[in-house]
Amino acid sequence: MVRRNLNDLLSFVTVAREGSFTRAAAQLGVTQSALSQAISGLEKRLRIRLLTRTTRSVSPTTAGERLLQAIGHRFDEIEAELDVLTEMRDKPAGTVRITCGDHVLRTTLLPKITPLLLEFPDIKVEFDVNYGFRDIVADRFDAGVRLGDTIDKDMIAVPIGPKLRMAAVASPSYFVKNLMPKTPHDLTTHRCINMRFPTHGGLYVWEFERGDQQLNVRVDGQIVLNSTPHIVLAALEGLGIAFLPEDEFAPHIEEGQLVRVLEDWCAPFEGFYLYYPSRKQPSPAFTLVADALRVATPGTPKRR
Repeated sequence: MVRRNLNDLLSFVTVAREGSFTRAAAQLGVTQSALSQAISGLEKRLRIRLLTRTTRSVSPTTAGERLLQAIGHRFDEIEAELDVLTEMRDKPAGTVRITCGDHVLRTTLLPKITPLLLEFPDIKVEFDVNYGFRDIVADRFDAGVRLGDTIDKDMIAVPIGPKLRMAAVASPSYFVKNLMPKTPHDLTTHRCINMRFPTHGGLYVWEFERGDQQLNVRVDGQIVLNSTPHIVLAALEGLGIAFLPEDEFAPHIEEGQLVRVLEDWCAPFEGFYLYYPSRKQPSPAFTLVADALRVATPGTPKRR
C-alpha cells in the first residue's frame, strides 16, 4: 500500500477551508511558497487538480470538494483527541493500575490513597491483588508494589513504607505441647506453616539473621498455603509456627493470641517500594498517586 503524505493533505484541507494561501500558511506556520509547492506536489501525485486559483481567491474544484468532505472531519477528530490527551496531561484524571499484595493494600496503599481520591474525583485506581511477580509492562500495569530487594534494576523504585522485620509466631496452645525454639535450627523439629510462592511454585525458605550470622531453614508441617491472611488464620488455629512480616501478626501478638519466638534472629530489611518503568512518561494522575504513597522523607526516588 502506497503511504500518502498526511502533511500535504492537511495543507490542502487548510487552504480549502481558509480560501487563501496567505491565511493557511500563517495558520500552519509555513511559508506561502512551501505551501504552494506542497499542494502542487499533491495534485501531481493524484494527477488531478484540487484547487482553482485566481488572483483574488482560492476554491476547491469538484474533486477537491469531494476530498475535503471525505477527509476534513478526520483531521478535526484527530485534533479533538489530541486536545483530550492534553487535558489528561494537564488535569489529573484517568485510571492508575497497580499490582500488589493484599496486606500492603490494607495497611499502606488504601490509607494513603484515600485522601487523594477524595480530593481528585476524576482519578481512578485499580488494584490487582496478586502474590506472584507480575510483568507490569506486559500486563499493562502502571506500577507494582514489592519488597525493595526484589525489584528489577531497570525500574524506578519509590519507598512507600518503613523497614520491615519478620516474625516467627504460634498460638499459646501450640506451645503448651511444644517447647519454644531457641535457634532457627530448632524449627526442623516443629510443625510449621509453609508458604508456596504462586510464581514459581516453590516453598519459601525461612531466612534468619543475627549479627554476622545468616541462616536459611527449610521447614515442614501439615499445611501449605499461598496467601498471608490464611497463614495468620492457621497460626491462630494452633496448626504450627508461622513466619511472615511482623505487622501481619501485630494485633494478635498484642492481644496474646499469638506468641513470638526467635525475635533476636529477625533483623530489619528493606520495606515495600512502588516501582514502575524508568522509560515511561508518568501521567499527572500517576504522579499524584506516587507522591501520595511515597514515604515522607527528603530525597529523590530511589533508582535501581
